[in-house]
Amino acid sequence: MPMQLPNFLTLSRIVAIPLMIGLFFLPDPWGNWATLGVFVYAGVTDFLDGYLARALNQQSAFGRMFDPIADKLLVAAVLLMLVGVERLSGIHVLPAAVILCREILVSGLREVLAEARVGLPVSLLAKWKTALQMIALGLLLAGPAGPDLGPVTTTQAGLAGLWLAALATLVTGYDYLIASLRHIRQLDGGPTPP
Repeated sequence: MPMQLPNFLTLSRIVAIPLMIGLFFLPDPWGNWATLGVFVYAGVTDFLDGYLARALNQQSAFGRMFDPIADKLLVAAVLLMLVGVERLSGIHVLPAAVILCREILVSGLREVLAEARVGLPVSLLAKWKTALQMIALGLLLAGPAGPDLGPVTTTQAGLAGLWLAALATLVTGYDYLIASLRHIRQLDGGPTPP
């Protein structure tokens, strides 16, 4: 049976990550734009694979498993690259750490709850957080090669967006934790927390 288009897009996103990492270390400005191009491709395919899976009724176990993995690998790779070349340094490493820790927390919670066949729906705030985070990371990848944004540089705009995404990350991570604890308490037969 041939691979379904949504699954192909998810897999192509995972394969694009090493390419993006390699392009990141090319000299500026070509490296910036090539890396950003692959990152944008990954973002577009992230939207398309979910949309097409629903529209074509091609939702699959493969997609449910690998789509969130691809997302987390992409974000983690970009954050680590930005820290590695000190485009994120000092206090600006904090929002990167918050985002990575939340991704690990939510992945763990989803894994435990999946065993009990309990789903954690994605909230509207989590979707906005993801969009803001992707825009911020895109701006940071463009970095010094990015366009003139008036009173701020592309990097400054990316840093501001990353801080806002980290704030939304804390809120959504807390929401997921509380919802998960309720389900886990029910599974363990204990009282449900408020």
